[in-house]
Amino acid sequence: MSLTSSSPSSLPAGTSRRNVLAGLGVAGAGLGLAACGSSSGAGGSTPESDENHTDFTMTVWGGEEDKVAYQARVDLAKEKFPDYNITLQLIPEENYEQKVQTMISSKTGPDIMQVAENINVYASKKQLVPIDDFLAEADLDLEEAFGPVGANYTWEDATYGVPDRSGAMVMYYNKDLFDEAGVDYPAADWDWDTFLEAAKALTDPSKGQYGYGGVGWWPQWFSLVAQNGGHVLDPETGAPNVNSPEAVEALQFAYDLYFTHEVAPTEVDYSNMGPDMGADGAFQQGLVAMNSTGFWAVGGNAKIEGLNWDIAPFFHGAENAVSAFGSALVIPTAAKNAKGSFEIIQFLTSAEGQKPIADKGQDVPANLELQDSDDFLDPEWLQADINLQAFPDSADMIFTPKFIPEWNEMQKAIEDAMASFWLGDSDAQTTADDLQGRLERVIKPSE
Repeated sequence: MSLTSSSPSSLPAGTSRRNVLAGLGVAGAGLGLAACGSSSGAGGSTPESDENHTDFTMTVWGGEEDKVAYQARVDLAKEKFPDYNITLQLIPEENYEQKVQTMISSKTGPDIMQVAENINVYASKKQLVPIDDFLAEADLDLEEAFGPVGANYTWEDATYGVPDRSGAMVMYYNKDLFDEAGVDYPAADWDWDTFLEAAKALTDPSKGQYGYGGVGWWPQWFSLVAQNGGHVLDPETGAPNVNSPEAVEALQFAYDLYFTHEVAPTEVDYSNMGPDMGADGAFQQGLVAMNSTGFWAVGGNAKIEGLNWDIAPFFHGAENAVSAFGSALVIPTAAKNAKGSFEIIQFLTSAEGQKPIADKGQDVPANLELQDSDDFLDPEWLQADINLQAFPDSADMIFTPKFIPEWNEMQKAIEDAMASFWLGDSDAQTTADDLQGRLERVIKPSE
């Protein structure tokens, strides 16, 4: 998903803030569906499809590399559906939401649209077509196809999104720094204590070297809260619960990484390293031994000559939980042939339709069949011997906060409330209480 939060220190300047949070899901399929006025749950009815309408526009965000991968997939879809004219429309991420809102409101398209964690900004306004009837006709088990992320794209008991890209946050580590410190490489069985012990051993102030890149970005500390049995948002109602004892304890653990144990650089420390420096760049320069982030760092790290690195699943707490980064494909109500849009989405989210994602190193494909194949695990574009198996191995750990309609407002509240916390000027309980109040003022929990 396109990240709607403030820029995280874990992403270098110029990196697309795509696909965040927490895996994403639903599977597409379904041909010959009864689309005329059929019931589709609380979200409303599926609109009538004009099956004679064969022109489709698919709108996505991204840069040139994304355009190449998406176009390759659209070309495959054209071969699958020779009677359909499918046009790819790529919009820069910073302009994406405003432009698609305008298009939907004016009923000028698109017919297929990429969304992320802000899906219910659209669904709550009845701007998306519910796809439950399509899915039922296709007899698809979404969790079987996509793992836990298969149930993410719902609003008021109706399903709207089909997963497209989904990769868990993983742990990147510098093998040379681990070897020098005599520390075992990260493993899936690491807990908070094991991780902290390693981070301390890998921190060397005399070299300006830190054990870990930090957890100041919301997908990172959301993961800690979930690992500790808490929820920033109630998974059923979406009501804020960030000042629960479990959440406060997780925030305290995060705070201590910076200001008690001093194993992670603060924002001030990063600024002292150089302009536009974040955890990704510090990791590539050997200033950070471990860095938790998404798939996009694979390609960036692979380009750094002499960097001896690998990846492992993110560590766990009392529970296994980790954020993921992904996006989904949906059908706006402006689509003239919803059935046709769904047929295209079905193909694009199949292993065949998502193969260019893996072939071109764009991201982690949401389709579990493809994640477990050599096309993803041993791609030609990656010369380094990297444990990409860490992504499918993390699939069962993925958790997702409830995708609320007030997602953008929530991100602003988080940015405002957490600013002093990450500077060390506010304690965990005070910060959590402040954020709880801010969230209660902007979020309208569902019944």
